[in-house]
Amino acid sequence: MSAAPRTTGQDHLWSVDEHLEDILTTVRPLEPIELQLLDAQGCVLVEDVTVPVSLPPFDNSSMDGYAVRVSDVAGASAEFPAVLAVVGDVAAGQADLLHVGPGQAARIMTGAPLPPGAETVVPVEWTDGGLGEGPATGMRARSLAPEGAEGHVHVYRPAEARAHVRAKGSDVKSGDRALEAGTVLGPPQIALLAAIGRGTVRVRPRPRVVVMSTGSELVQPGEKLGSGQIYDSNSFALTAAARDAGAIAYRVGAVADDAETLRSTIEDQLVRADLLVTTGGVSVGAYDVVKEALSYVGDEDEPGSGIEFRKLAMQPGKPQGFGSIGPDHTPLLALPGNPVSSYVSFELFVRPAIRTLMGLEDVHRPRTRATLTARKALTSPKGRRQFLRGTYADGSVTPVGGAGSHLVAALAHADALIVVPEDVESVEPGSEVEVVLIG
Repeated sequence: MSAAPRTTGQDHLWSVDEHLEDILTTVRPLEPIELQLLDAQGCVLVEDVTVPVSLPPFDNSSMDGYAVRVSDVAGASAEFPAVLAVVGDVAAGQADLLHVGPGQAARIMTGAPLPPGAETVVPVEWTDGGLGEGPATGMRARSLAPEGAEGHVHVYRPAEARAHVRAKGSDVKSGDRALEAGTVLGPPQIALLAAIGRGTVRVRPRPRVVVMSTGSELVQPGEKLGSGQIYDSNSFALTAAARDAGAIAYRVGAVADDAETLRSTIEDQLVRADLLVTTGGVSVGAYDVVKEALSYVGDEDEPGSGIEFRKLAMQPGKPQGFGSIGPDHTPLLALPGNPVSSYVSFELFVRPAIRTLMGLEDVHRPRTRATLTARKALTSPKGRRQFLRGTYADGSVTPVGGAGSHLVAALAHADALIVVPEDVESVEPGSEVEVVLIG
């Protein structure tokens, strides 16, 4: 993947749209591959799939009952049942079919082919099941009562032609288009592909995303906190978010504040990454090691690679980094370390990148307009596009928590982002606002 040339100039304040456009014009969909059906789950189909054989491939019964001729059961009633000779069983998967002649019936199972001569199926509940004891509630297992496939059956109700018969091709016909290119393969689509006999399918693979957080203060959940330490939540949040976006995501344990260690860790992860995501270390502090480790232009062996660190006109998430790294020019997005900043940045920039790698046409979260429900006006810094957490329901959105970029608890209760444009400094309750739906 070749990196798009990008400007330097650390003083340039990028807009949200400029940064996103740079990402989406650089990232390209992954090359298609042929995968086994279960391996293709969650992937995007790259070609139309045509039905090679009709579904169902033959007329078959939708009930357990008896295959009969219509004229033989016409006028049948409880008082005057039709009495037919049972010529045998027709089971699902049976190759050699019986012939049903006048005055005859074949005991038939759900899914079994309609035998020659038969015109309709009467459910077993409309018969005595061959027992001569009044209406049956079901069939006895053949292994327990093989004589059920012989003798006579009493039919208490008439049946119209082709009643309880699934017609050949009633689901899809040979030559029909089963699935269109661009379809995301979920369980129902996998089922259809299997039903029409496809063992493999050509798709764009799910992108492999490696997520790593940085910071010597970070401790893995389950371990004991020391003085000045906090638990690493970002790598878990972003790995889960990457999986939710459709990726195969790998979480790397927190990397200490050492530039050489971080650079080495990133290089080790390139072998399994279509996209790298880091969180933390992109601001202007003395220990912001992501900038220290990755603020370089690729060497002669890696032309066009390198990460550029930027300031965006947004809140939260002002510091961002983007570029490519390694011999394959693997894209890397460097996100800020505050939990809310990190997650909002993921939704706005990383998720669209993942969806682009997958080959999807619509890569963004849905947006809508909603009425702001709040006890007081929302304030926003001039010149910054602000994204506030909120809950959306029935055309209204309510802020959750404050504007602080460390408020993880508030984020956990949010299912929307309230967008306050750059030129708006105050939004009154009852105003209409743009909302990004993330829940």
